[in-house]
Amino acid sequence: MFTGIVEELGQIVAIETAPDSARLTVRGPLVTSDAKHGDSIAVNGVCLTVISLDDGAFTADVMAETLNRSSLGALEPGSVVNLERPLTLGTRLGGHLVQGHVDGVGRIVAREPSDAWEIVTVSLPADLAKYVVEKGSITVDGISLTVVAVTATSFSVSLIPATLELTTLGRKVVGDPVNLEVDVVAKYVERMLEARA
Repeated sequence: MFTGIVEELGQIVAIETAPDSARLTVRGPLVTSDAKHGDSIAVNGVCLTVISLDDGAFTADVMAETLNRSSLGALEPGSVVNLERPLTLGTRLGGHLVQGHVDGVGRIVAREPSDAWEIVTVSLPADLAKYVVEKGSITVDGISLTVVAVTATSFSVSLIPATLELTTLGRKVVGDPVNLEVDVVAKYVERMLEARA
């Protein structure tokens, strides 16, 4: 479980591909400082399991399901990624409860800069639209954000300078893919209501 508060910008060091999987090596000195084999680290919002550690970098396996449901398959050596360690019981919950289970991939469709912030609009897969509400939480590439506007096909978020500087959203351009995770509470409520109907 994560909070959606990015701790560090990491970098993809190496990618080994296989027919139905990939092995990523990611440099992240902060998130590996206390990591051990078997720990979880979120990479662009995808919960991955550490299989080895070496000098400020970690390696993780990515299965076909994850490659198909996320944008991790589009990464290449040198790609910059958002990194976050899992929360602990003593951690402040600065964002919202994030599982690291990507629901789908959107694309940046517009960026509107202003003096103090930037509005970013992201396409919204049709099957996720019902879970996204104005002023609700959504995770974009592992970043906990508040939805400022939503339509049937897109949503917008307002990014402060710190988010632009400290996450990959400051570097993404129109057309770039982003991993989306909707608020898990909405999915549980829907499931409970379906069971009662």
